[in-house]
Amino acid sequence: VNVGDSYFKAAFQLLQDHPQVISDRVGIIGLSFGCYVTLRIATRTGVKPACLVCINGPVGSTVTLSDSEGRTEIFDSYQKYWTYDDQGYVIFKEVSLPANLPPDSIVELEKLDCPLMYIVGEDDLSASSTENADMIEETLRSAGKPHLFTRLSYPGAGHLIEPPYSPNARASLWSVKPKKLITLWGGHPAPHAAAQEDAWEKVLNFLNANLRR
Repeated sequence: VNVGDSYFKAAFQLLQDHPQVISDRVGIIGLSFGCYVTLRIATRTGVKPACLVCINGPVGSTVTLSDSEGRTEIFDSYQKYWTYDDQGYVIFKEVSLPANLPPDSIVELEKLDCPLMYIVGEDDLSASSTENADMIEETLRSAGKPHLFTRLSYPGAGHLIEPPYSPNARASLWSVKPKKLITLWGGHPAPHAAAQEDAWEKVLNFLNANLRR
């Protein structure tokens, strides 16, 4: 990520300042590494989102931070946590275990002040989503804010839980150079499709409840 907190803060404020936007009713949705960015924006930039939706992502950066603004080094720096299946496809899941994240990058979740919906694909092979959801839930409970947290969890669903009828790729090409690398995202066709349909309806209801109040 070659942009930092100030960039995302400016983007949020740009939306708030739009004449057709109610400034205190802006939410943020993050998928994968976007979950970390979403949580970081909500807890350390001074902006006040009305709600957050996080889908299968970490509570800290999966790569080393290069500065206090949140910019990151290259992803390959965490290869020690990569694992491979029998076909040589890479599994990134262990990279985002809370214990493996750079301690200085972990979001101060106790500072969260808005409702958060976290969506877990239980067959996610790219992120340790269940463990990250557990950490968020426990931290908010300890901070006296359990009411802010909603978890949706889907057996058989993979990493990329998107709007309904988006095709799921259990594996796809990650990079070509310097070498060809295929990554596993997880998810089986039927349960993943069902998860996308169910989650989308619940996300819309969550957004309606918090943005159209």
